[in-house]
Amino acid sequence: MKDSSGSLARAVRHGANPLLTPNGAVASSPGLKIDGVLNCGVTRFKDEILLLCRVAESAPSDGSVARIPLIQKDSGSTVIVSLVKSDHPEYCFEDPRVVTRRGAKSPAVEYLTSLSHLRIARSHDGVSFKLDDKPAVWPVPPYEAFGMEDPRITNIDGCYYINYTASSPAGCATALMKTTDFVSFERLGLIFLPENKDVCIFPQKINGKYYALNRPVPNAIGSPDMWISESPDLVHWGRHQHIHSASNGRVGGGAVPFLTERGWVAIYHWADASDRYCLGAMLLDANDPSEVIAISTTPLLEPVELYETQGYFSNVVFTCGCLYENGIVTIYYGAADDKICRADVAIEDVYALLDA
Repeated sequence: MKDSSGSLARAVRHGANPLLTPNGAVASSPGLKIDGVLNCGVTRFKDEILLLCRVAESAPSDGSVARIPLIQKDSGSTVIVSLVKSDHPEYCFEDPRVVTRRGAKSPAVEYLTSLSHLRIARSHDGVSFKLDDKPAVWPVPPYEAFGMEDPRITNIDGCYYINYTASSPAGCATALMKTTDFVSFERLGLIFLPENKDVCIFPQKINGKYYALNRPVPNAIGSPDMWISESPDLVHWGRHQHIHSASNGRVGGGAVPFLTERGWVAIYHWADASDRYCLGAMLLDANDPSEVIAISTTPLLEPVELYETQGYFSNVVFTCGCLYENGIVTIYYGAADDKICRADVAIEDVYALLDA
């Protein structure tokens, strides 16, 4: 995907952006502060639009001490690990998101600097959202010791399947849970091994099978690319096929795909070597989504507004969910890794971008 410096982006940002920020949000415990409300799954439920948001919290630190929140394996409670930076010359603290080990062949993450849980925001108009004061789902160790990230909601016959990144010292895996009421959630376990994330489950069976986009990360040969996998039951996945790679950077799933008269449309993300994240679109065959019909070569949305270019991690637009209604695609996206925004685009403009 080429950088178009904003001139060819077809999605129109909402004038109320950003819709949700950390300001005014209530931390889950007195010892934490909210760094970001971001990367939300979206669905209509009864008479509301629900955003299932990733809420990232950290422990206040100073320049000499890093304080790391994580979930204790035995009790499931939050604990704070304090690292005096001068006592750990083998650690690198430059990236605000992670603590890595210096000199490793690949980025060896020792800790995340924040702990994420999932929380619901509600709206009747799709613009004015009220974020719940309490988490909807709290991380459970051992595979969520570093938190739960980037949920995506797939509605299949009135049951809402939510896949998310389960982060722990064992790596970033993909877990699945389901709900019918957004009050109680049944965990179904890990469905993709580390490191595999950016999973997007299609909202219906296709020729008797479920499909999911996913993004494994090779450690030796290969690059972080998009794959597609099949399942008989949403839990056991196989018949994996590679479908898309980027000549520069990495790509991964974004919003849950939706079906149109031309096939499945998937809004995906692309990040270049400097970690600048943009959104693009791809068109997949209606009966065989492993067949890519078209991919946009210019961004559908890229970070140009101040709330996208400055934040917890700058120059990022990243989506986990959209609504497709009456010919309009409404994209809810994370901006600069700390806030949630909205952009709208007509499906005809998406087609034009794909046909360009």
